[in-house]
Amino acid sequence: MNPSEEGGRAPGRAAESPDEPSAARRRRDPEASRRAILDAARRELYERGYSRMTIRGVAARAGVTHGLVMRHFGSKEGLLRASVQGPGELDAVLAGDAEGLPERIATAFVERMEAARSSDPMVALIRSAAADDPLATDLYLTMQAQSARAYRVVLTGPDVEERVDLLGSVLLGVTFSRYVVRAGALAAMEPAELARHLAELLRPIVHPADGASAPGG
Repeated sequence: MNPSEEGGRAPGRAAESPDEPSAARRRRDPEASRRAILDAARRELYERGYSRMTIRGVAARAGVTHGLVMRHFGSKEGLLRASVQGPGELDAVLAGDAEGLPERIATAFVERMEAARSSDPMVALIRSAAADDPLATDLYLTMQAQSARAYRVVLTGPDVEERVDLLGSVLLGVTFSRYVVRAGALAAMEPAELARHLAELLRPIVHPADGASAPGG
């Protein structure tokens, strides 16, 4: 047998190491390309912020071409929207019994944020929005509005609009204090303790006392 044909390889073609991250392999696999681009975009977003993140920088980091990034996502804004996990995961969190909703919201929030800590692209997005980056602010507000619509479906009782806004503000405050500023007692809490305190804080917002308004109402 011709050695060059052994194992089905074409003559003159070098074997591709199974452990080697291959740009050629990613080009042949659109889903692998997309995953590599999103991973690179999330790291660029965290390290550089939205205003300094570039399509060319993401492409170089992912080992693909500028054109391939544009083919997948269309624009820098499209790439950012795909990179930052949106409120779609809320569907599973909000499903289930109403009584356990505060605990499910708190637990899912803490688990998601702890999994990535400060490298979570949502943290980078909030930092960029706080720095008056208009596109980052617009995306954050869009995602906030999507989450608010999901919460309106499951919250009942008085002052739903105010309570939905309060709920979002509580989660934003925890995100900023623990994962952006990373200082103080909130940043030092164990995740389980944080989830427990957060659930207790959310309970009167999610389930206000009969006939009463949310805190401050």
